[in-house]
Amino acid sequence: MVLAVSGVPQLEWADGQGLADMPRTGVLVVTAASGTDWTNDAFGGPQQHAASLLGFVPSGDFSFSAQTRVLTERTTFDAAVLAIWGDNDHWAKLCFEYSPQGQAMVVSVVTNEYSDDCNSTVIAEDSVYLRIVRSGLGWAFHSSTDGHNWVFVRVFRLAYDGPVRVGFLAQAPMGDRCVAEFTNITYSTTVRADLRDGS
Repeated sequence: MVLAVSGVPQLEWADGQGLADMPRTGVLVVTAASGTDWTNDAFGGPQQHAASLLGFVPSGDFSFSAQTRVLTERTTFDAAVLAIWGDNDHWAKLCFEYSPQGQAMVVSVVTNEYSDDCNSTVIAEDSVYLRIVRSGLGWAFHSSTDGHNWVFVRVFRLAYDGPVRVGFLAQAPMGDRCVAEFTNITYSTTVRADLRDGS
């Protein structure tokens, strides 16, 4: 089944076939099976790339955002995710993740061979907006509770020259499954010059 989100370039699966549905217009639901995650252990443990990305190949600068929530009962490290995939050693993800302390929060991971994992804002609501921006060779992650006022999460580069895919992912490394919902999805080729000004 081909899934099309209005205003977003053509979506295809990367890193394996996943499970997704659009129950109504503008709503995308991605389901992760038990044990699915992306991680390149900074301490040298085994890599894990069992989750599948439903994404598009971007062209030039862009901004891509969605309101994210997890519909299933929360389990440790489950997440609704916006992500960038180059290959097994070059990827990044911005997650609405559940911590071992039982808190829903914004978590970002940037991987250039090994993963750099950073916890950000704790989220009291049942959803959060996540945003990926590409500007030239750089990338930026943001989050927002209302979709208007954005909090800067991080800026980075991927040491990867090949084409990347950007899109939607769900992960359930320790739970039975994770059903992630994405709404208010936007894609724009207009990128602001100041990535830290909250707009």
